[in-house]
Amino acid sequence: MDIVIFVKALILGVVEGLTEFLPVSSTGHLILAGDLLNFNDERGKVFEIAIQVGAILAVVWDYRPRFRALLTQATSDVAARRLWINLIIAFIPAAALGLLFAKDIKQYLFAPVPVALAFILGGFVILWAEKRRHTVRIQSVDEMGPWDALKVGLAQCFALIPGTSRSGATIIGGLFFGLSRTAAAEFSFFLAVPTLGAASFYELFKARHLLNLEDFGLLAVGFVAAFLSAMVAVRGFIRFVSRHDFTVFAWYRIVFGLVVLGTAYSGVVDWSQH
Repeated sequence: MDIVIFVKALILGVVEGLTEFLPVSSTGHLILAGDLLNFNDERGKVFEIAIQVGAILAVVWDYRPRFRALLTQATSDVAARRLWINLIIAFIPAAALGLLFAKDIKQYLFAPVPVALAFILGGFVILWAEKRRHTVRIQSVDEMGPWDALKVGLAQCFALIPGTSRSGATIIGGLFFGLSRTAAAEFSFFLAVPTLGAASFYELFKARHLLNLEDFGLLAVGFVAAFLSAMVAVRGFIRFVSRHDFTVFAWYRIVFGLVVLGTAYSGVVDWSQH
């Protein structure tokens, strides 16, 4: 048993779980961490799918009463039906653009320096958003209409750029469009399930030839680590946004991005060799 590879799996699982639902970009963190740990080969593609599924299921588990209602009351409950419709509407824009441009995005933007630049730019966008006057029209996801869902879905399209953050794009977009902080965060969590679920199954289908029973233990470690850490992150984030703004995440993004750029151009880390 190679203990080192299991430690890498544990680290990457925790990174995925802690960052997937925060406005800091899990994809960006995984690209950087995978480079540093030299865990970004073909084998790593299947692993990333496994840990992403682990993070998704953490949200499903944490909000299981709501998801149970969505599945069992879609035809009888007005709120459940409205949320179904809103999730479908918000899902479509990013799904369509992802299918059209995924290959080009991965070829040109899945690299540490572009990710670092996206981190920094996204941080300044969050600071700008927090400086604006925030007028709340919608206190909970149950008050959202189709037009609100479409606008959040269009905001999610920016997350196709690695380092931007899917949750950051949808949450900050929600704030721009009049959602409360809690409503924006919760709708972002709900929208993550179809968005990330569809992306995971699509990537798994493309990488099905890489599946290997020998990697089951590795995948299990990453899956469990992502599940548990995502549950902690989601619960903590909801408590945080009920009392604070997102400025701390903006500065984290800017400092983190500058560190990556600084190490790249000073030669401390030769990212091009990872």
